[in-house]
Amino acid sequence: MSGCRLTEGALAFTFVPEAIADHYDRWSFYRNQFQNGCAQDNKAVDLVCRFRQETWLIEVKDYRTYPRDKVIDLADEVAAKVRDTLAGLVAARCNANDAKERDLAHQLLSAKRIRVVLHLEQPVTKSRLYPRGIIEPDKLTQKLRSKLKALDPHPRIASTRNPAPGVPWSVQ
Repeated sequence: MSGCRLTEGALAFTFVPEAIADHYDRWSFYRNQFQNGCAQDNKAVDLVCRFRQETWLIEVKDYRTYPRDKVIDLADEVAAKVRDTLAGLVAARCNANDAKERDLAHQLLSAKRIRVVLHLEQPVTKSRLYPRGIIEPDKLTQKLRSKLKALDPHPRIASTRNPAPGVPWSVQ
């Protein structure tokens, strides 16, 4: 989908007209062929985007209404989703039944650079102990850098209050 608006939960992502973006975790290939394929319970990032020579893998976490209750570390969760998404895109490029998904997988994988963005919304807090929220973006960024350095040495964490500069979308 070119120049589109994609909704993930309560957030609307509006991509620039030149971008191609989609909900990867809703692809027929992912849900019906890959999710429970070679490894049980493969994970997926929420959104994928191709803009110019970059592919963006976007994971969205919105904890404004419900707090995080998963035991797994957030950086580990994002890294696993990125890993599984890339494996799924490679498989979709060859084996997706839907021609649009197969073509988009090919476009995404032909980029010169892969970027990772975690869009993280946290409740507005007035705590002096956690002025930037329960999850500290700076510490999380360091963990993501460590885990994703071979793929994207500069992963980003963004929110509606602190958008990531230079990305081909806006969020409301």
